[in-house]
Amino acid sequence: MKCEWVEQNIVLYIYDELPDDARYELEQHVARCEACAAELKTNRELYAQLSRVPVQEPSPNLLTASRMRLQEALETTEQAGLWRRLFFDPWAWWRQVRFAPALAAVIFIVGFAGGTGLTYQFLTDRNQVSQPGNSPIESSVSGIRSVTKDAGSDQVHIKYDTISSQEAQGSLNDLRIQQLLLFAARSNYNSGVRMDSVGLLTQRPGDLRAREALIYALRYDSNPGVRLKALDGLGAYVKEDVRVRDAVLEALLHDSNPGLRTQALHLLAPVRADSSVRAVLQQLADGDHNQYIRSQARTELAQLPEID
Repeated sequence: MKCEWVEQNIVLYIYDELPDDARYELEQHVARCEACAAELKTNRELYAQLSRVPVQEPSPNLLTASRMRLQEALETTEQAGLWRRLFFDPWAWWRQVRFAPALAAVIFIVGFAGGTGLTYQFLTDRNQVSQPGNSPIESSVSGIRSVTKDAGSDQVHIKYDTISSQEAQGSLNDLRIQQLLLFAARSNYNSGVRMDSVGLLTQRPGDLRAREALIYALRYDSNPGVRLKALDGLGAYVKEDVRVRDAVLEALLHDSNPGLRTQALHLLAPVRADSSVRAVLQQLADGDHNQYIRSQARTELAQLPEID
């Protein structure tokens, strides 16, 4: 065993992620190598310090946004082929399994079971999708290819992928269509599809699930056009829904698009007397980097009565 391998796997050893036989080999090496023993001691001290730091759980919104960004990155990253990876670095995977003799048998068993299960799931999904009464769920949908609406009617066509491309058709009141639109608005890597989905969801902002999807798109979508369309759909609910008001205030403060921030400022005009809105307006008036927004915030504040 070489010191290089030990250095690469010390962290896995500390976090108890190494197989038993690999752990044994590493311990035997460290026992006779002073440099690696010192490296292990340093990493253990760092682990002990980090363990004393309180761990904050990520919010559900942060997790969802991170997954969406990861999906977009994976979709746009060119992956090397299997044969290319094996040809150029055939020992990379072998170094990970050479200390686990039983791993090959486990891989074979898991692969066989996974292949059988995947085949069964594929046949089941095809049968379920072909039946008009069934509604697809997010776990069985891998992506939305396109969203179109017939001119002059309430019919929506959605092409989506499971293992193969499928298509659903129905009105905006159809549960299947609603589920697919919500999935596309939150998860799809194609910004054009997200734009179309959010555009249709703005026709149903009274639906709480649709409103949640619009709030999510306003906060986290990477495309400013999608965020602006979501903002337009939420405008009518700034007065009655505090969650919508908070999302619009967040966009006004932090969004990178000046046009969207300006639109958010105008939507908040009817509720400028609200304490949270007044506080944000004061913050913008005191020193926002955008001259127009700074000026408009001062104008809005000037129209408010003084607080006793």
